[in-house]
Formats: sequence, structure tokens, C-alpha cells
Amino acid sequence: MKIPEHTSNTFDAELTTACEKVMRMAELVENQFSVAISSLASADLAAMDSVMDMGYLVNAMEIEIDELCTSILVRRQPTANDLRLVTTIIKIINDLERVGDEAENVVKYSRLIFQKNLQQLPCYSQINYISDVAGKMLSAAMSAFEEMDAEIAREMAHKDALIDQECRSILRGLIGYMMEDGSDLTVAMQVGLISRSVERIGDHAKNISEYVVYMIQGRRAQNYCTI
Repeated sequence: MKIPEHTSNTFDAELTTACEKVMRMAELVENQFSVAISSLASADLAAMDSVMDMGYLVNAMEIEIDELCTSILVRRQPTANDLRLVTTIIKIINDLERVGDEAENVVKYSRLIFQKNLQQLPCYSQINYISDVAGKMLSAAMSAFEEMDAEIAREMAHKDALIDQECRSILRGLIGYMMEDGSDLTVAMQVGLISRSVERIGDHAKNISEYVVYMIQGRRAQNYCTI
């Protein structure tokens, strides 16, 4: 990420370090989400455990970056673009931590589903689809931050409406599933909660995209498209 140069090389180094740490945290969270979704199909308990372990690292990184940003605000008292950068980082790490929480929720719901020994998970293809969209949204939002590209951020924020639409379709499918077999109400409920977690991850990715637009342009993104 290209940081504007300042008269203080130490200040430049602090901002660069903060940005690099955010990108490493994002990489960890993206991997955490990917493993959580993969374990939904594989029933890999070791992979599920690794998602929970990564959650501890994500939480620790959020605290570390927040403390670094607080130190910058107190000691450097940044203004204008620098202030927007630091406050954007603080907001981004909060959303990244929540993405990690939702990935952990996916694992928790998956464990309950696997206890049923199902041959086929209802609405799995749709869950996999919205997970792919949400993952790409998150990756693109962080790329927009790294490259300072408002257009990428705007483009990916539009995808959130697609996830919302698919989640409504999943809900309708689960209602039909429950009507056909009332004995699997618990499974339907857990699948619904998984879709809700993925939807929230899309929301957090959209939030990050909006933060990036504000950081670059100094005004909040508006008029996002819906479908």
C-alpha cells in the first residue's frame, strides 16, 4: 500500500506497519472463512478445530492493531487523509473480527448438523454459492484498501444484494424441506443459521468497501445498487 510521505520517517513506518498488519489479519480471516465452509462439506473435525484456533489469533491481532492505531492518534494527532486512514483501519479490523466470529458460528452449526449423519445437506449448493460471493467480496474489499481503489470497492459492495436475494431463496427452500420431512427441523434451522452467518459476512465486506470509499474520497459511499 502506498503511504503518502511525511516529514517524519517514523510516522511513515507506523502507518505502513498498521496497513501491513491489517492485510495479514484479513488474509487470516479469509482463510478462516474458507476452511469453515470447506468443512461443511467434508465433515472434517480437525479443520473445524483449526477455525476456532484461528479465531484466537484474529482476536489477538485486532487488539494489537487497535492499540497501534490508538497510539498513532494520541502521539501523531493525524489530520485529513492520515486521520481517515487510521480511523478506517480501526473500523476494518472490527468488521474483520466479526467475520471471524461468523466463521466460527458456521463451524458450531455444522457440528450440530453432522450429528444427524445426513446423506445430503439441504440447500448446500446455494450455501456454497453465497459463500463464494461473500468470500470474493471480502477479498476485493481488502484489495481495494491495499490499492486505494474506490471503484473496486463500489463494484463489490453491489454484490451484497445478490447474497440477500439468495438467502431469501434458501429460506423458501428450507420451508419446503421441513414440510416434506418434519423430523429434520433441527437440520433446517442450522442450515438457515449458516446462511444467515454468510449473509452477515457479506454485510461486513460491504461495510469495509464503504469505509474504503470514504477513506479515499472523504465522503460516504451512497446510491449502491440493489437487485
